[in-house]
Amino acid sequence: MNDIRQEWLQKDYYRVLGVSAEAPQDEITKAYRSLARRLHPDRNPDDARAEERFKEVSAAYDVVGDADKRAQYDEIRRLAAGGNPFAATGPGGTHTFQFSGADGLNDLLANLFGGGAGPFGGAPGANRPQRGPDHQAQISLSFSEAVNGVTSEVALGERSDRSTTKVRIPAGVADGQRIRLRGKGGAGANGGLPGDLYVIVRVGDDPLFGRDGDHLTLTVPVSFSEAAAGARIAVPTFEGEPVTLRLPAGTPSGRTLRVRGRGVKTDRGTGDLLVTVEVVVPKKLNAAQRRALEEFDEATKGASPREHLGMPA
Repeated sequence: MNDIRQEWLQKDYYRVLGVSAEAPQDEITKAYRSLARRLHPDRNPDDARAEERFKEVSAAYDVVGDADKRAQYDEIRRLAAGGNPFAATGPGGTHTFQFSGADGLNDLLANLFGGGAGPFGGAPGANRPQRGPDHQAQISLSFSEAVNGVTSEVALGERSDRSTTKVRIPAGVADGQRIRLRGKGGAGANGGLPGDLYVIVRVGDDPLFGRDGDHLTLTVPVSFSEAAAGARIAVPTFEGEPVTLRLPAGTPSGRTLRVRGRGVKTDRGTGDLLVTVEVVVPKKLNAAQRRALEEFDEATKGASPREHLGMPA
């Protein structure tokens, strides 16, 4: 746990997430989700710098995104800095501390990280209760399980001595999100509390739908005549019941229309279904279709779509 002690003292997790130390929890969560989406390895293949930033952002949210752990983090830094944990900020979010009240800090670190000699000297607390180590596991979910929530089992330990524990996955869990199971980590010593288990969620793809936060996304192909003249089209929803979407006349390819309340349902509320229109251009035309297009072209002579470029029709 020495690495965790050192990192908590050196890293300004608020700065990593781009929020103030007084930011409310919902603001911290919003900032994390925005950064995680932008830096996710799936969006930045072969970008080592983005991957490192993604890990840094995840580690920061793992601490200050949890109210209890955030309070411990703030208290450690307050004691280490002599009452002002963010007074001396250096490059990269590191800090130079004036170590006052080291005895109190050693006691706090011993309670939080399992006893032993403090990072600023002091006698080891051999008989103190020592908190057990935190463990980490990974679970793979289907797209549907992540949207709807599921109770599943996650494997623990090494292959030679593997056990499982049940974990309740809330509806709307995101790829890469960590779920904390209190007391499911390593055993404590001398009567100390057990550590926690952090389950990292990996979410599979769906053949039709995508995710944008609590919104579901869907691409729907439409014909040229539907896009030009307007139409009412049926589109699927994730629940299974289709909805009718009104396509305005003159809808361009790539335009996104919103179906409210048909996204991911979570404790925070329900997202929307974002439908992106894709105008399909036929690759082959029969004689009747070609004549119809020629007549349309003749009827629209003089109305060039390239007029703003100064090009002739």
